[in-house]
Amino acid sequence: MEFNLKNLVRENIKKMTAYSSARHEFTGAGSIFLDANENAFGSPLSENYNRYPDPLQLKLKEKLSQVKGIPSKNIFLGNGSDEAIDLLFRIFCEPGLDNVITFPPTYGMYEVCAEMNDVKVKKVTLSESFQLNLGAIEKAIDANTKLIFICSPNNPTGNSINRSDIEILLNNFQGLLVIDEAYINYAKQKTFIPWLTEYPNLIILQTLSKAWGLAGLRLGMAFAGEPVIGYLNKVKYPYNINTATQDLALHALDNITTVNDWIQITVEQREWLKERLSALVFTQIIYPSDANFILVKMKDARKIYEYLTTKGIIVRDRSKVILCEDCLRITIGTPAENSQLIDILKNYNAN
Repeated sequence: MEFNLKNLVRENIKKMTAYSSARHEFTGAGSIFLDANENAFGSPLSENYNRYPDPLQLKLKEKLSQVKGIPSKNIFLGNGSDEAIDLLFRIFCEPGLDNVITFPPTYGMYEVCAEMNDVKVKKVTLSESFQLNLGAIEKAIDANTKLIFICSPNNPTGNSINRSDIEILLNNFQGLLVIDEAYINYAKQKTFIPWLTEYPNLIILQTLSKAWGLAGLRLGMAFAGEPVIGYLNKVKYPYNINTATQDLALHALDNITTVNDWIQITVEQREWLKERLSALVFTQIIYPSDANFILVKMKDARKIYEYLTTKGIIVRDRSKVILCEDCLRITIGTPAENSQLIDILKNYNAN
């Protein structure tokens, strides 16, 4: 069966007229702008901030196009990846009727956005090795399954999902497959971006919050075919990415060498930290990771978490998450931070 995007879009979204801002209606050069009811005298911060931002972030997308190797027309920018996730529910999922599939343990915002939009979530738990259960997924899919969310590398487990399993879903699922690649910069596995030309049902999420160190800017990216990008732009708020974020992101993208150095150090430190943690008697399992964190199963994980907080070190206790009982998720810090963590854990061991 040939994939048909229009069959997935909600009827009200097809019929709606997108809001047309002043910056949508005129995009050329001008010397006097009296069209958007802006403060013509300027801003206390900068002469640029009295003007509304580019609603389609064209300069930033052109820069990202060069960095990511994908045409600008295939890029959507959101206020964090969470905006793109929420918009996908609004565009493709009929409240109270449609459903999506997630694979716990995984990123929690998929379920939160589903609840906000009154969309049922079908949870197909990952295997003990944190991989997909294709048989269970096949049984879970029905005529109202619109979206499948795969986080790879996965959060909180850190592992990448088998590409062959993802390809099977892409070839057989008639809805949209969303691959969240927030941690892809730290992985041996390559991005799925080159697959967009082959699979019209593929959407890829990435972010500048992790490897690029821009969590405070809240800038997420979605990569997809032009029809999907068109619907995302139709439904988003008109000025969803502010001028300051666009300017700072453009500046940051000129520092690829620095970011690559950080990635290399992080990956090296990930292996260093795994080796040191494995020597501690209370460490039970260190799970494989392609991310900038590791998931560690420890004896009395909650007590260790509380001990670390008394020393000013904050990790994430994931013990209440399915398949992550007695597990701490530890972000890879600087070499100095990682050394301090190990020294403090050795003292706990001594006690």
